Amino acid sequence: MKVGFIGLGTMGKPMVRNLMKAGHEVVVFNRSQPAIDQMVSEGATRGTSYAHVGAECPVVITMVPNAPDVKAVLFGDSGVLSAAKPGTIVIDMSSIAPAESRNICAACAEKGVRMMDAPVSGGESGAVAGTLSIMCGGDRALFDECRELLSAMGRNIVYCGEIGAGNTVKLVNQIIVAGNMAVMAEGLMLARSAGVDPETAFQAVRGGLAGSAIMEAKAPKMISGEYSPTFTVDLHTKDLTNAVEAGHSFGSPLPVTAQVFEMYQQLRAQGLGKLDHSSLAKFYERLAGREISG
Repeated sequence: MKVGFIGLGTMGKPMVRNLMKAGHEVVVFNRSQPAIDQMVSEGATRGTSYAHVGAECPVVITMVPNAPDVKAVLFGDSGVLSAAKPGTIVIDMSSIAPAESRNICAACAEKGVRMMDAPVSGGESGAVAGTLSIMCGGDRALFDECRELLSAMGRNIVYCGEIGAGNTVKLVNQIIVAGNMAVMAEGLMLARSAGVDPETAFQAVRGGLAGSAIMEAKAPKMISGEYSPTFTVDLHTKDLTNAVEAGHSFGSPLPVTAQVFEMYQQLRAQGLGKLDHSSLAKFYERLAGREISG
């Protein structure tokens, strides 16, 4: 299948590689030229504009930071929809607010374009391995039509409901991840403050009920104090902003999420927005006056 892919960041590049590995011809475009050049050198087809991708490809995947970026890709004067044929499928794999997914889908439908939201979880390592969890919202028949294509990029592919449901479930994921990291940092700081090596505490609890995928991925970063990003404070703050707004919209209380959101806002105010989101530990380190890493 000929697939357009727009957004060649940390996640987008390995997702394109896995699509090509599965035998798809991938037409790529990105705001920065070097990313396009790299993927073309690896076998992708060069896209020259959003409109070019829309004209060439029956399926267009978007993987960009937030809703304004999705809208710019799709609806600008030279956006995907300016050239897409009726029946074209847009799969937005960005993480955006559920209400925005619904609005974008409605605008696509006016042009005869079908759209589903399909945000992902699993980080860069999951994108590289092709083992992402993909949370899908939209028409069930459209999901069934696209499932094989999505399987080139992910392992756990779940239909969540109507348009916007994928991004609602992604917010659930981000709430759980953020809350886990906050209490993990609290626990590791308690160990350090009490004179117990945080690495020892980690090894002791990881095999019990407290053990989790997020602990395995992020506790070593907190213990080492090394925060090179796989997912940034800025991006997680964006997701929690969407989560809090969704909670207000649906009448769902999110007091813990709101507190962790404020912690991330503190980190951003201190200029730490580009660090890995596990640097939430630094919020506790400033309160305690000591570092988890010793």
